[in-house]
Order: sequence, then structure tokens, then C-alpha cells
Amino acid sequence: MFRSHTCGELRGEHVGQEVTLCGWVDSSRDHGGAVFIDLRDRYGKTQVVAGPESGADVVEQVGRLRGEDVVKFVGTVAFRPEGTRNPKLATGAIEVRVIRVELLNKCKTPPFTPGQADLPGEDLRLKHRYLDLRRESMQRTLLLRSRIIKSMRDYFEEHGFIDVETPILGRSTPEGARDYLVPSRIHHGKMYALPQSPQLYKQILMVAGYDRYVQVARCFRDEDLRADRQPEFTQLDMEMSFVDADDVIGMIDGLVVKLAKEILELEVKLPLPRMTYDEAMRRFGHDAPDLRFGMELIDCTDLAAEAEFRVFRAAAEAGQVVRGIRAPGGAARYSRKGIDELTEFVQQDFGAKGLAWFRVEEDGKLWSPISKNFADSLLARFGQRLEAQPGDLLLLVADTWEVSCKALAALRKRLGAELKLYDPRQMHFSWVVEFPMFDFDHEEQRWVAMHHPFTAPRRQDLAMLGTDPGKCRAQAYDLVINGSEAGGGTVRIHDQQIQQQVFGLLGIDQEAARERFGFLLDALQLGAPPHGGIALGIDRMVMLFGGLDNIRDCIAFPKTQRATDMMTGAPGTVDRRQLDELGIKTVGP
Repeated sequence: MFRSHTCGELRGEHVGQEVTLCGWVDSSRDHGGAVFIDLRDRYGKTQVVAGPESGADVVEQVGRLRGEDVVKFVGTVAFRPEGTRNPKLATGAIEVRVIRVELLNKCKTPPFTPGQADLPGEDLRLKHRYLDLRRESMQRTLLLRSRIIKSMRDYFEEHGFIDVETPILGRSTPEGARDYLVPSRIHHGKMYALPQSPQLYKQILMVAGYDRYVQVARCFRDEDLRADRQPEFTQLDMEMSFVDADDVIGMIDGLVVKLAKEILELEVKLPLPRMTYDEAMRRFGHDAPDLRFGMELIDCTDLAAEAEFRVFRAAAEAGQVVRGIRAPGGAARYSRKGIDELTEFVQQDFGAKGLAWFRVEEDGKLWSPISKNFADSLLARFGQRLEAQPGDLLLLVADTWEVSCKALAALRKRLGAELKLYDPRQMHFSWVVEFPMFDFDHEEQRWVAMHHPFTAPRRQDLAMLGTDPGKCRAQAYDLVINGSEAGGGTVRIHDQQIQQQVFGLLGIDQEAARERFGFLLDALQLGAPPHGGIALGIDRMVMLFGGLDNIRDCIAFPKTQRATDMMTGAPGTVDRRQLDELGIKTVGP
């Protein structure tokens, strides 16, 4: 073995032992005749000392070492002198006094060092990801990721699930996000698709009788990126037979309890809170609401219809809505300039026409430049409706239902953080259930699946497939953690006729359905049990459990928001010969 111990392992009981350590030079200090090195590996740091007893040659060798050099030290463990011990370091009571040193790899001057206080921009860190991954915070995050995945695997093994790998090279099913396509060398003109999820394969496994399936699955979606989304990601994929939505939710409830206790030392009480999709949109404007704080959306459309304020009255008369939120203490926090910034936020990012506002004065009355357009009694009723208190700031949007949801939900999230209405270390777990089966695409004038085309409708809504699809609710459920969708699942259609009816509503005729999903339709007629499952986003779970803001910090080698790998340069060009073998010609941008 190159080393006898790691750099985080040595303690007082090792004093007097000869040990061998290997690692990276974190820092060095020359005290004139003695050189002190902090040697680092992923387990910790150990102080290494080369002094007169080490010999002049060794002192000279150690003195030439620089940051990030890879070094092997042989030495004797000793207690640090009184007054020099470091209680902040696990190895802070001891040091290793060098007998021999071997330089394993000399490091050129790095573009940045893992321990520097002011880190460079993310692009530089992603380009030199191997340096970034040496940072202690990055190592903690990847260790957290490993612990979460192990805990998940242990839980499902305890509950009788079998881990089955499904193909990476599959068939394109263009319904949802764009597929990443892989051309076939053998079958010119034909493509494999990288899986957006193992959805179809896990349903086939249920038909095959493997009633409890689980997999840590790699998934790929060619979609626009943001802080919590990557083109390739990892999910915990699970499916069960002979279950309904409550059974699947109950299984994940148990997993949440286990993860919270093992990872966060947090006791979570069951059952987790649930609310329907309709309730979530009405109260919070979002299907994954952050329930760590209140600030619910309040409908004031009926009051707006009585106002002389033209914007409010016109919205009410046009069948739109006027909804608002109360920002506790916001009157002191936001100046006119600050309110203008909030107005620009909802206009530019979420399409709102504007943002009406009132300050709540010490006497409880509402004041705003638009106050003159309201009778005092009507202003008082607005205040009562919004439960206004002195010092609050009331913010209202007059627009369509959809715009009011998007604008006020985003505003609520921003204000919750800026006004410090919750402890960012707090964790809140809940479920949103009974999503709509379909959403209507006004541009293409057709129904699209809210989740995916294989989602089962609620039994009591089955008749609505033929009469009023927009009112049909799905057996669908999302796990929400701190206002982020941590996972989503559904009970699946196991009846071929219902599946064909849903395909028809989605504009997939029988010929197209047979072409794309013939194997599934055949399987549904050959003994398919009722089944359902869920997929939990592992990257997002790590981000939430680690209290991080960016999903890229939870992945060893992530892509940028332009889906590029800064370290390897992917995507890149390929040889003309490779394209010829695939029968592919490229065109310019």
C-alpha cells in the first residue's frame, strides 16, 4: 500500500507510530529551519513537519514543495507542542514528523486552488473541474449524494424491490421533452433515443410479473436548462403492481422518514401533508408550493369590480382575476425603487401587465398613489380580505388566471426569501395530488398530457374522457420539498382500450400508436396488472438535503446552461469518416 493511513485518520492513540501519508499540499509554512505542510486528501488534513531531526536534505526537499503537489511522507506521529494544537481540526492534536519524503507529481501553478477564499467564476471552475472537486464543500456534497443513494437502495431492498437495469438505447417517443438521438451505423436513417425515463420498460416489467422494481436510472432530455435542471440527470425510479396512488405515496413516505432521520437527524411525522393541484394553484399559484411560510394568494376580483380604478374594473369585467399577497413588514423593506424592481420582475419575467400596491399605515389604512380611485370603505374591505397589518405591503396583479398564478407565485417565493420569512435550514415535505389529466395547447389547438400519455385517470373521472377531458383528473402525485418538485409519479393505464382512448385525445391515431407503442399495447392485452410508480430526482434531492442553490454543485461533471462540458469540450465535432459510416451529412447553422 502507498499509504498506511489517510490524512483524516490519525489521533492521539497513534503517537509513536511510524506512518505513511499520501496527499496534496494544501499549504506550506517555512519557519526557518522547520517547514510545516498541511497535507490534504478527501478524508481531512494532517500537519506534517520537517525539522532538524529530519535531516537537512529532507528539510530542503519539503521546503521546495508548493500547493497541490502530490507527495508521500513517511514519519512518526507525535503530539503537537502545547499551545499549538488546533481544536477545529480532527487531527489537530497531532503532527507527523518527517523521516522521508517522495514527490509523486509536481503541480504547475494552478489557475486556482481549492482552499482559496475567493473562488473564480463557475466557467473556470467547470473547465478545471478536477481542481474544483478537491474543495471540501464539493467532497461533502458528493459524499452526501453517495449516502442518499445507499439509503434509498437499502430501503427498497428491505421492502422486497428488485433492481433491474433498463436500456439506454431505446426508441424515440416524441411526446414531452425533446429526445437525444443516436444514429445507427447498421440501420442507416434510423435512430435510437436516449431515455427520458425508463417509463415504458418499467411498465413492461410489471406485465412480466416483477411486481416491485427499482433502479437508479440515468435519464436524458434535450430541453432548455436552468439552475435545477440538467440535460442528463439521475433519478430513483420505482414501480409497483397491484397498488393505487395511496400505496405508492405510502411507500415514499417511509423513504422520506428514513432519509430525513439518517441524513439530517430530523424526525418527520406521517402522513405527509397533502393538497390537491386545484388547492395548490388557488392558494399558492404553483403546483409545488413552498409551505415553510404563509403569504397565500387572495382573490379580490369581486372587490376590484367595485373600484373606480380602471385597471381593476376592466380585468373583472373581462373575466380575468385580481389576486394579491400580503408581505409582512414589507412597507419598510421596499422603497418606491424597490417596488418598481418588483413590478419589472413580474412584467418582464412572467408577463404581468403591472403590479398594484398599497402600504398599510400605522392606523391600519391603505395608502398608494392609486388610493384616490377607491372609496375608503372599499379600501378597508381590501385590507380585511388580505388580513393587512400596520407595516405590511400589499401587492396585487390584475390579469388572466394563468398570469396571476405565475407572477404571484414567483413574487411570493422572492419575498419569502428577501423578508426572511422562514429558516433556510428548515425542511418541509408534502404531496400535491389529483393533477389534471390534460393541458390544452392553444398554439396547436390540441390536448397534451400533463404528466405523460400512460397516466391513468381517476376512476370517478373516467367518463369525462369522452365528455369533458379538461375536467378529468389523473391519479398523479408529486413529492414537494421546500417548494421544489422532488419527484413525480402516477398510477398507469393497464387497460388497452383506455390507453387507446387517451392516445386519441392526444392526437395519436391508431396507426401512429401502433407504430410508436405497439409493444406496450400488445403487453396490456396479455395480463397487465394494475400498477403505478414514481421517479425521484436524485440530483435535486441532494441539492435540497444539502441546502444548495444550484444542481450543478450536486453532480461530479455537470453541463453548463448551454449543455456544454467545459472540461472535455463536449459536444464536439467528429471525423468525416464517422459521419459517412452513419450515413449522415451535416448542415451549417
